[in-house]
Amino acid sequence: MFRYTKLTALREVLIWVFALIFLAPFYFLVTTALKSDQEVITSSNLAPPTSVDFSNFVEVLTAQGNSNVVMGLVNSILITAGSILGLVLLGALTGYVISRSTRRWSRTVYYLFLIAIVLPTQLGTVPLYIGARTIGLTGSIWGMIILYTGMLLPLSIFLYAGFFRGLGTEYEEAATIDGASRTQIFFRIVLPLMSPATGTVAILAGLIVWNDFFTSLIFLGGSENQTLPVAMYYYIGSLVSSWNKIFAIVIVSMIPILAFYLFAQKRFIQGFAGGLKG
Repeated sequence: MFRYTKLTALREVLIWVFALIFLAPFYFLVTTALKSDQEVITSSNLAPPTSVDFSNFVEVLTAQGNSNVVMGLVNSILITAGSILGLVLLGALTGYVISRSTRRWSRTVYYLFLIAIVLPTQLGTVPLYIGARTIGLTGSIWGMIILYTGMLLPLSIFLYAGFFRGLGTEYEEAATIDGASRTQIFFRIVLPLMSPATGTVAILAGLIVWNDFFTSLIFLGGSENQTLPVAMYYYIGSLVSSWNKIFAIVIVSMIPILAFYLFAQKRFIQGFAGGLKG
């Protein structure tokens, strides 16, 4: 029987204290973004805004040229979604083949993908750029999707292969006896059971692609398909100390990926619970 003791109360107080400490930056972020230019200078950072002012968000969302935040937001969503889709499909298929194969080459290929995770991607930036420019993929959304899928595919394969090795073959053997093909077994039985792995790949890859600045600046520089981090770079570079506008653009960039993270985290928990029940 659970008893509410003094130690339990102390733990709850400590949890609330740590929660408030971690939420303090978000408080400063939101309150500063909602202040006018004059109030940012005259008021304390701890003080909430005397009157809520959304003009900073309007100014951020109506910027044009290289600082077009809305266009950067759309491009980032398309590139991130396309990269996640490619990583889930290719990573799951490759990880499934590697984990289920009994041949000697499968283990060698697995370790090669493991080495590719350790190697920094910046080492291949120059040859990648030359190759992408040669076939016309620079400055293109499709080019960035292909690029990110190739760069993060070893990580996706590594995660999926680990999950597949922990999954028994009983469901696959039963489906084979019922006459299902290998394709049907994978997409209708195996892949749905991989919801925890899919959620993990989606969260990690989504955060990496969404926040990446260096690759987007190199491969999309000067084009109309620049991503949100690049648009933020140009927009913030034109400001001196307008922290209310800087914080406003930070909030705009946080909302989509935060919403996706909460959704993917929920799917991860549901998939894990479903796997335990099965």
